Amino acid sequence: MDDTRFKKRTIFLWLYLLFAMLPIYWMFNMSLRTNEEIVATFTLFPRHITLANYVTIFTDESWYSGYINSLIYVAMNTVISVSVALPAAYAFSRYSFLGDKHVFFWLLTNRMTPPAVFLLPFFQLYTTVGLMDTHLAVALAHLLFNVPLAVWILEGFMSGIPREIDETAYIDGYSFPRFFVRVFLPLIKAGLGVTAFFCFMFSWVELLLARTLTSVNAKPIVATMTRTVSASGMDWATLAAAGMLTIVPGAIVIWFVRHYIAKGFAMGRV
Repeated sequence: MDDTRFKKRTIFLWLYLLFAMLPIYWMFNMSLRTNEEIVATFTLFPRHITLANYVTIFTDESWYSGYINSLIYVAMNTVISVSVALPAAYAFSRYSFLGDKHVFFWLLTNRMTPPAVFLLPFFQLYTTVGLMDTHLAVALAHLLFNVPLAVWILEGFMSGIPREIDETAYIDGYSFPRFFVRVFLPLIKAGLGVTAFFCFMFSWVELLLARTLTSVNAKPIVATMTRTVSASGMDWATLAAAGMLTIVPGAIVIWFVRHYIAKGFAMGRV
């Protein structure tokens, strides 16, 4: 009976992996072909492998600048989100104050709101203060959604740390900044890794705000990928190559924080 269950689970796992990896494989398959071959025939493997699509992305400034712009504002947003969320999460986990649960719920409602709701206010505000088409504009706009998520995740990790550790550190003569940096942060490093990962991914894949608040100087790769239609039609091959390269940063981040993500799932906060 146990062997039968194990075989069924194994078969189900392989089917799931096949289903999950099929779109990625097909995009990789298209990235190694020409537009003419993609449109003309349906084959599981490219007949004539070409790297011209990847060469186009690495040599055409309109393509590779999109990746640079995306990495800049995503990194800015991740650093700011975690920095702002750390003291807020500590306050929610260690202190009780009037309306604390209502404020915490209000933060989460920002994460539930569609980005389109805030699009016009951001557009008018940034146009007035001169922040349009800058990396800072997108990074600050994404704070509206990433900070609540970061506070929620970090608060769960911090609540799992006994308060006696704080009291012991104060008795030993630690100032709060020294205690927070030298003692408390190492205890929640798994939470920091998980939080940074989710902030990175949500900012990396967001399209509406990033596309509307930028035009030339800070245009991200997600906006460039939506403008691949020309007089000759859709450039499927280059778009597939760009899609494969878009997966790479996320895969690298997952590799570095994979153990922290597993711990986050175990703690029930992810």
